[in-house]
Amino acid sequence: MSKMRLNSLAARVMLAYVACATLTTALLVLAVFSLTTSQRGVISGAEVADTTRDMADDLLFDSSGKPVGLDITDFDVDWIFESLKRETAYRVLDAAGRVVLSSPGSEVIWPDSASGEPPKRGSFEFQQRGETMHGATEPVQHEGQTWYLQFTASTRFLHLVYRAFTLPFTGLGITLFSLVLLLVFGFSVYVTLKYTFRPLRNVSNSAAEISPRSLHARLQTDAIPREIAPLVVSFNNVLERLEHGYRVQQEFLATAAHELKTPLALIRAQIELMDDGHERRSLLNDVEHMTRQVHQLLHLAEASEIQSYRFADVNIRDVVTEAVSYLQRMADNAEVRLVVTGDSDARWLADRGALFTLLKNLLENAIQHAPRDSEIHIGIGTSTLTLRDWGPGIEAQQLEHLFTRFWRGAHRRDHGAGLGLSICQEITTAHGWTLTVKRMEPGLSFQLSCIGSATAKAQAQ
Repeated sequence: MSKMRLNSLAARVMLAYVACATLTTALLVLAVFSLTTSQRGVISGAEVADTTRDMADDLLFDSSGKPVGLDITDFDVDWIFESLKRETAYRVLDAAGRVVLSSPGSEVIWPDSASGEPPKRGSFEFQQRGETMHGATEPVQHEGQTWYLQFTASTRFLHLVYRAFTLPFTGLGITLFSLVLLLVFGFSVYVTLKYTFRPLRNVSNSAAEISPRSLHARLQTDAIPREIAPLVVSFNNVLERLEHGYRVQQEFLATAAHELKTPLALIRAQIELMDDGHERRSLLNDVEHMTRQVHQLLHLAEASEIQSYRFADVNIRDVVTEAVSYLQRMADNAEVRLVVTGDSDARWLADRGALFTLLKNLLENAIQHAPRDSEIHIGIGTSTLTLRDWGPGIEAQQLEHLFTRFWRGAHRRDHGAGLGLSICQEITTAHGWTLTVKRMEPGLSFQLSCIGSATAKAQAQ
């Protein structure tokens, strides 16, 4: 079972998708872990620089254009500068590097800035009480003057933020992303594969229904993906070659049978002109045997051609009565009684001529095996027909050979060709019926059933 699933194209695509999604998640986790461990300084500097730019937009000025504070209520972090006086701070410098505004109560010791020159824009670092401080400078233009906002935060504060907030929320985000990737996209892949492979399943079902009786059928290529279309076209070409070979074989069989009929009739006429004797009777028996084989070959060729069938609503009792009347003389000679019982109104969808041939062959087979002064029962049901004899029957291991062409059992009263039951099987298959046989101790019981065929569907309607 596992090997069959691995051979499934859909299973392979799903496995490839799961592997890619897992690898993507693993690489993402690895990248985040690598950045947060080996590049902490870079991340800290970038974070401080981004925060400084955001704070520069909230710098407040008085009527004279001098910085007086920050509007940081939107951030809701003004408490940080009051509670973490050694960890975070901000200040504003003028163009000469003089401090004009600083965070209230700050205990951060800034590097000296009174150099007479404006500070440089960008990130910087400095040491305070053995702790690295990350800072950034952002110029602010206001009424023709340039002011410089500086913000700084300690490394330990930034790492605390990473461990307490950034990493947990990043992990949660990666987890949610992975779930969405595996579930939502996985479901989308499953639906897409199911929709994509639907034409292939339809083609597979159509191919499974093709039999020697429907070799004219071809697989449709309209909805087939371009990658699979050449395979379907090749399969159709194979069917065309098979159909041609099958037709040639059937035509040869029918032609050979027809061609043999005339010579056999002429031979029979010549033999009948001979004087009566053992040799004449032996030759007539041989000719009769050959003629019977030719007729059965013709019937077999006709039974194998589904195009020759003409289906109609048929009363089964009428066809059974016709077959019984046709074989009554044969039954009388064998001293066998034919008894018909059951439903007189059962109607099946069938080719009347083929059904007559089927019943005739079954009755002939039963008469040939039935002991003298016995009966053959034909029971007619709504969807089944049973034929029972009280002959010697056959061994259980021989039942599977009963419908094999040219196979002949013992206890026969004639020299048949062994094609009668094969013709019955061909006719049964053409109608979509089933023909079964079982040992009855003594005798055999044949059952013809139309359950599940077009006949049964027509009756249900």
